[in-house]
This record gives sequence, C-alpha cells and structure tokens, in this order.
Amino acid sequence: MKRRIPVELLIVFENWLSGCFACVRWNGAWSQMFGVSFGVRQGSVLSPFLFNIYLDDLAKIISCVKRLFVVIYADDILLIAPLVTDLEHLLRMYEIELNFLDMAINYSKSCCMRIGPRCGIRSANIST
Repeated sequence: MKRRIPVELLIVFENWLSGCFACVRWNGAWSQMFGVSFGVRQGSVLSPFLFNIYLDDLAKIISCVKRLFVVIYADDILLIAPLVTDLEHLLRMYEIELNFLDMAINYSKSCCMRIGPRCGIRSANIST
C-alpha cells in the first residue's frame, strides 16, 4: 500500500496467493498435497517481482553507506563490500532485517568470495 498499488490489485494478489496447495516430487514419487500459507508460487513469472517488492526495504538499508552494494534477484542476495569487516557488518544488518521479516539466511548455501590481490587468501566460513 505504501507503494500506492490500487487496492483492487492488492485484492487480486491476495486471492491469487491465498488457498494455495502444493506437493513435492522426489525420485519420481509425489507427496500428499499440503497448504502453502506464506511465500510466493514457485515458478511463477510474477514471483521474483513480488519477492523483490517484499525485500525492497533491504536494498534501502545501505543506500546511505558508501562503497557497500547489494544485488537482490528472486531469492538470492549478493552483498558486496571492499573489506571483510564491512561485509560482516552488512551481513549482520541483513540478519536483523530478515529476522524482522520472519526470514533467515541459509548459511549452508552461502559463500564468501574475494576479488583482487588477496583473492588466493581463504576467508573464514560464514556462520551465525
């Protein structure tokens, strides 16, 4: 609503996303149907767009901080910083904001990469 989306369109989205059911396919077998009470539909062309709107405030966290950058697309977030300590600070800020949104960082799917003269120096593992 703060983005001035017409209420009628918000009602369409609410009806479209509520009452969804899904199942899981694994090794050719299908699970039983279960209700989906949050999130966006997997594979929908609108899902990345809606998710980015949901996470838009995350991108604004660093808008006033120089030399720190964030790229958000679909369910991926790329944090860019010139120093490892800046990256750690940025990661902690995002943890707090994601926690507020009832979301969490999946550390097992996260990594840290150095670019530049020190690229050969191994970074510590990302952890909580």
